Amino acid sequence: MEHEATAALARFAATLTYDDIPERTREACKRLLLDALACALAGHRGDETHQVAALAGGLAQSQESSIIGGNHLSLAGATLLNGYLITAVTMCDVHRPTATHVTPEVIPPALAIAERDARSGRDLLVAIAAGAETTTRIGVGLDYPAFRDRGWHGPGVIGPFGAAAAVGRLRGFDADTMATAFGLAGSQAAGTYAAWGTPTVKFHQCRGALSGLLAALLAEQKFVATRRFLTAPDGGLYASYSNGGRPEAVTEALGERWELEQIGLRLWPGASATQGMVTAMFDLVNDHKLAPERTKRVRVLLGKASFDLHAGFARWQGKFEALLSAHYAAAAVLHDRELSLAQFERERYTDPTLQRFAAENVEVACDPTLTASQAVVAADTTEGTTITVRCEHPRGAPENPLSWAELERKFRTYAKTRLPDSSIEQALRVVSRLERLESTRTLMDLLRGAP
Repeated sequence: MEHEATAALARFAATLTYDDIPERTREACKRLLLDALACALAGHRGDETHQVAALAGGLAQSQESSIIGGNHLSLAGATLLNGYLITAVTMCDVHRPTATHVTPEVIPPALAIAERDARSGRDLLVAIAAGAETTTRIGVGLDYPAFRDRGWHGPGVIGPFGAAAAVGRLRGFDADTMATAFGLAGSQAAGTYAAWGTPTVKFHQCRGALSGLLAALLAEQKFVATRRFLTAPDGGLYASYSNGGRPEAVTEALGERWELEQIGLRLWPGASATQGMVTAMFDLVNDHKLAPERTKRVRVLLGKASFDLHAGFARWQGKFEALLSAHYAAAAVLHDRELSLAQFERERYTDPTLQRFAAENVEVACDPTLTASQAVVAADTTEGTTITVRCEHPRGAPENPLSWAELERKFRTYAKTRLPDSSIEQALRVVSRLERLESTRTLMDLLRGAP
């Protein structure tokens, strides 16, 4: 079976139908789409967005594809820029078992092809399901700790497969062509944690989207590639990027247990590994009425992986480092009782009071008994008491999911500066009833904003 992992997954992605997808999984796909659109609209406020927009605009001069909250670019340009927009301000989804953001790779090429070909909302939903399940299934087959020990970053490595699956499903690939697309996607798999702390980690996502698009369109031209990329002994994904992996996990209960349902969403901007700490901080300020004037010190305990990534930003340079900083997130929630993009604008993250409190009154330490999603926050008060809150599952995790109403609020918050009110409400209705949409072009017309 392990030698059939690529073929089995290709057959699944190529033959998936709407009726094969359980109702709960369909709703999960709609949530992924709505969250990705909200993140993309917010992404216009990213510090580096204009640089990626310039690159995307230079790829080709055609204008057949829509930019979420923008105007038009080429098929490749829109895929690249929409992928970056979703991840630009660090609040998109994450598949926690593989620390991989999925929607920036899968949804942009799916939207671009579905718009170009006037495919229905039902077709789009099936493509999203095929792409997200492909990405996460390949991820669970990696043996993630071994993959991570080699320094690989999931979105750029496994994301191209999901992008190729989504495009291939929309284009009606048979299983053999889909497997070829996977071979071409794997030939472009790249991205390591050497980029950590820089915007390049976000480029991994949008480049993964474009790589998957290229893989699928080239496979459609009958370009020859290996059709067993996952388990090829010489240079296959699992042999080269991991320790041989667990190929059997790729196909275990495939089509019965949906791994994409393990993708978590983020209610707040900031690193995915700090969302548990932020959840605990909001419990402190809302349930225990903690305020800055009552707080002498805040102590944050994170698991080792989260600590290694986010404890080194007691002082930050720029928006991206502030988004990664556990110190800043704790200080901002305490002082503002809010954590939106407003807390990550220059005038806020350079505020001397916040900077001083984060550096002098927030302590971040490692507790190796905590998992990547757990956190403990303890606040020492001026009354001589200590209030401690433990978060097992951050807000937005599969075990603590966001409601549809919360996702709608997130969309409205970041759409209001890019879209007219009428388009915002119509877009929300379209996504909630995606199966009834006759053409994806209708949705993309609603999502375009000012150039």
